[in-house]
Amino acid sequence: MDALHEEGRNVAEQIRIVYDFKFQDGTSKKFDIHLDRENLLLRNELQQELPAWTRLEFKQCSNCPLDIDRHVYCPVAANLPGLVQEFKGVTSKDNVDVTVVVKERTYSKTTSIKEGLSPLLGVIMATSGCPVMEPLKPMARYHLPFASLDETAYRTLAMFLVAQLIREHAGKKPEWGAEGLAKIYGEVKVLNKDFGQRMIEAARNDANVHALVNLNVFALMVPLAAEKMLKEMAPYFSAYLK
Repeated sequence: MDALHEEGRNVAEQIRIVYDFKFQDGTSKKFDIHLDRENLLLRNELQQELPAWTRLEFKQCSNCPLDIDRHVYCPVAANLPGLVQEFKGVTSKDNVDVTVVVKERTYSKTTSIKEGLSPLLGVIMATSGCPVMEPLKPMARYHLPFASLDETAYRTLAMFLVAQLIREHAGKKPEWGAEGLAKIYGEVKVLNKDFGQRMIEAARNDANVHALVNLNVFALMVPLAAEKMLKEMAPYFSAYLK
């Protein structure tokens, strides 16, 4: 098989998510995300020359388990220079038309730039290979941009319960309590806070940093929303309680 056909085959085997931002001045920015279909890892090519703020030792997150002697770059930061550069000088409150295309359907919304950037940033962070974000990676398979807090809590809780079924089928002890989910988001909250310091240095503008803050609000609220949801939605599942 020649290189051209091999490249085409590899692309066809990937999961593609396209974000298209159309600004009020008529300009647009497009970001094409490619995920490995087998393991959901991000397969976009890295820049040949990465800036200093992408190095793992640069404001490394306090709960990062990676060793700087074995990992030169932060896996999340290494995938962000293009995104950061494109949104330099753009303020988070500016409105933008965002279109998100996946294989199954197209989503669109007129929203603030920070709310349009947050789900894109979330996908990149979860699929970059960062060990702290790894538990949230399965959600990228059925990506739902512009999700509300309730939708995110439901999807996250469902993902976590599926994970326990997979653990059980693999002969491992499942962790059915919501404490496990709270622990995951506790670590994500720490990462978002620390990674924000890296982003401030990298972006030096409003949009990128506020998109990360938006993610951190979800990290704070999702475990609480999931607990509340279990109680409120119990009547919906009455057929399972008979």
